[in-house]
Amino acid sequence: MSEKKYSIFHLEGGLGKHITATAVARTIKKNHPDRELIVVCAHPEIFINLDFVYRVYRHGNTPYFYQEYIKNGDFLMFKHEPYFTTEHIKKELPLVENWCKLYNLEYSGELPEVSFNFRQQQFNTNKWIRNKPVLLLQTNGGPLNEQPYPYSWTRDMPQYIYQSIIDTFGEDYHIIQVCRDESQVINHPSVEVVYQQLTNMELFGLVNYSHKRLLIDSSLQHIAKALNKKSTVLWIGTDPKVFGYDTHINIKANLNDETFKLPDSYLFDYNFLGTLHECPVFDQTTMFNVDEIIESLKL
Repeated sequence: MSEKKYSIFHLEGGLGKHITATAVARTIKKNHPDRELIVVCAHPEIFINLDFVYRVYRHGNTPYFYQEYIKNGDFLMFKHEPYFTTEHIKKELPLVENWCKLYNLEYSGELPEVSFNFRQQQFNTNKWIRNKPVLLLQTNGGPLNEQPYPYSWTRDMPQYIYQSIIDTFGEDYHIIQVCRDESQVINHPSVEVVYQQLTNMELFGLVNYSHKRLLIDSSLQHIAKALNKKSTVLWIGTDPKVFGYDTHINIKANLNDETFKLPDSYLFDYNFLGTLHECPVFDQTTMFNVDEIIESLKL
């Protein structure tokens, strides 16, 4: 039997959830400092550089895990899903705080964090430095293979916003658009488009070396928070109270959905996929005030 004691943090979900989970991992370690923290997840590279994490395992690649840590071991298991708690469904608490409450952890304001080693810094400097300051424009997000529509109305940036951003900032900034695939590319000579699959560390570097950011509720806004990069974030089918951060400028869409019927919604009002018949908006240009967005980027 090993003399060491362990906390085992198992999490599932996408990149944004993993970034958020770094704050939960830090809280677990602070509450149980005598235990080595082990993380089992889908994106282990996020946790490898965090000095309070002892070991990181990728889902499905856990050789001898049971014999090493579980059998006759002294461990605490943290594997509950925060998305299906009463507080989350009621939108009463931010995700990190609710997650820690689920684990009976004393939460003291821990926030997401990301750490680069020096080679990652060198690589990203060479990849993302441009002749002008970079304005990062994330128009689309979410899984590459699970999205049934090219445009998800619950998550993606409405198209009418693009041109105003380009007209206002295109001369002074190098605009880099991040989108899900080639069908969402902005065809404009002043816009550099990134739709190819990037590594997580490349995404972190892009956010880190940008000067202004207009984002949606996707992984990049969590990365921006972890890197202390204040951003403007557009919210449509989700709530910044739950998934956002006060340091960002959070702008919520005007949906006018108080009386709109949602026959297929169960525990949550809207899903990330942007189901067509659940869209309560009849005039897309009423969703956001473009002038408000532009002014937020000038701050």
